Amino acid sequence: MKRYTYYILALLMSLASCGDTEYEYSNRRCYFIFENTGSRSPALASATNIMSPGIFCRVTTSGENYYSFSTNQGLTDRVARTEIDKQRTVELGVYNETGIMVGFGNLNNPATFYAYDSQCPNCYKNTNLPRYQLSMNTDGTAECGSCHRKYDMNNGGIVVSGDGGDKLIRYRANTTGPQGVLSVTN
Repeated sequence: MKRYTYYILALLMSLASCGDTEYEYSNRRCYFIFENTGSRSPALASATNIMSPGIFCRVTTSGENYYSFSTNQGLTDRVARTEIDKQRTVELGVYNETGIMVGFGNLNNPATFYAYDSQCPNCYKNTNLPRYQLSMNTDGTAECGSCHRKYDMNNGGIVVSGDGGDKLIRYRANTTGPQGVLSVTN
């Protein structure tokens, strides 16, 4: 009888965990590796500094030979791709043109490093059209110009204003610091 009780409990626990779950990371493809040695991009360096939580940087491609970096604090730069950069595959989220947003959130200690898609997840989900690039605000939120939802980049990308819905599309990411390597992969 004990053996059957164990199996019944195991089955009940597995069923209880199969609810309406929202996964932390997207299953969408994203791949970007960038070596910021010598602070090639001061904008990216500011967002990958754990001592500067709340600064987020949008990463986009600018033609075949450049990357563009811009922060929610107004710092922008454009960096030429090295030969090593050109050999790497680059896939910046749902729509390669609008890019990804990376940075340390300011709510946890130690700070959590986040990487989000730059598309509004709810508008993209409703239309399947990749034309809803989010704007980044200085307070660490991202806002959609179409549906007017606001997302908190410091708090896992949850909706904080506007109609409810999905949180930001999040990718696995890590950084070795402002003059190190940024890696965003899924």
